[in-house]
Amino acid sequence: MGKANDILRGSRKIVLKIGSNVLAGSEGKVDATVVESIAEQVCNLIASGKQVIIVSSGAEISGVSAIGRWSRHGDINYKQAMCAIGQVELMMAYKRYFAKNEITVGQILLTRDNFTDNNSSLHIRNTLFTLLDERVVPIINENDSVSVDEMNIGDNDALAALTANLWNADLLILMSDIDGVYDKSPKSNDGATLIREVTDIEALEREIDTAGKSSFGTGGMASKIEAAKAVGRFGAAMLLVNGKKKGILDDINEGAEEGTIFLAR
Repeated sequence: MGKANDILRGSRKIVLKIGSNVLAGSEGKVDATVVESIAEQVCNLIASGKQVIIVSSGAEISGVSAIGRWSRHGDINYKQAMCAIGQVELMMAYKRYFAKNEITVGQILLTRDNFTDNNSSLHIRNTLFTLLDERVVPIINENDSVSVDEMNIGDNDALAALTANLWNADLLILMSDIDGVYDKSPKSNDGATLIREVTDIEALEREIDTAGKSSFGTGGMASKIEAAKAVGRFGAAMLLVNGKKKGILDDINEGAEEGTIFLAR
């Protein structure tokens, strides 16, 4: 048994962030088999007595999939329009696969103001508790269709960390398309080693290259490390795993040593 297994098994309140690169297939469209697999794994966690909140990327790629055009225009209005279409498509996919396990989902779209205003934060927290008490899985995303620069949270790694801290989560899980944190880039270095456990984030930052970001998402390794710092200050651990691996959470729960665990200090 590894440290990730111990933390996952001991956590009751879990925030699961799903990156765009996890959901995107080879053609830049949402891969329904991935959504189905994640839904099954979340339902397994719930069946074991855990509560799970999902922070999901993927609205824009869902939007372009729906209208049959893959074009990453830089125009902000185009992107916001695609997100408006995509939110519907994405939630329909989650609803379909969670319903197979008789689990209902609910959507919450947020901006930075929702976390900086105390009254708004309180209402979000109360809504989350109510949904979870009713065995509903909250699915959170940034309200990209109306957000402007001053309202932007930045990326969903940051949104997931804010959500975890607001809810006092025990564990934040970031699903990406990489196995975890490596000592050097595995894409350009055959001898790259996966770092299984991180106890000193500042030392890690001095040792590895955190530059770069994914092709479909906005958050790179630097944003993931910032998320680990943010939840760590509130006493929560963070686990970075490869969401492309089918059954990854089930494997960790059963004792497989997967991903990188950031331990709270």
